[in-house]
Amino acid sequence: MSESQNTRIKELIDRLGRIIAADEWINDINPSQWTALYYLARANRFSRSPSQVADFMSATRGTVSQTLKALARKGLIEEVRSESDKRSISYSVTGEGDKLLLTKQGIDNALARIDDGQKDALLSGLEALVHNLLIERDMRAFGICKACRHHRSDENGHFCTLLNESLRSEEADQICHEYAKAS
Repeated sequence: MSESQNTRIKELIDRLGRIIAADEWINDINPSQWTALYYLARANRFSRSPSQVADFMSATRGTVSQTLKALARKGLIEEVRSESDKRSISYSVTGEGDKLLLTKQGIDNALARIDDGQKDALLSGLEALVHNLLIERDMRAFGICKACRHHRSDENGHFCTLLNESLRSEEADQICHEYAKAS
């Protein structure tokens, strides 16, 4: 690939990110709050702590702390204290937060007009790009549980061998901070 192609790809990704961010100013929610809310809605119960949200967003813990407080004040998420360690907190999305996440954005309409072959190629290319950036920065992958090398599934359900925990069926399709690409 030529340098001009690389430059054009970066320009298009930047432009796309800015368009999406502009659409995310919904109901007094800014793009960072939208990202945190979306992540919490897709993350499994092991991946909803403030530090994990910060890692996913590639943001500082202080910034994410303020973001989570704002979402809680707006009634879109709620703090959940751990039963085993009262110092440990995580967040869950409220019904109001779930309703907001159903809001269609311009990107949804644009994707609907792309044929499946183009979507497959786009998905493959973007996954490779994100994967390479994460390796370069030594960052966590945050993948879908059922695609992880630690996930096991049988007639009894789903299980995480790393955490030695049974998983609810919906958690198999959720984001996990412990994700490791299957070999």
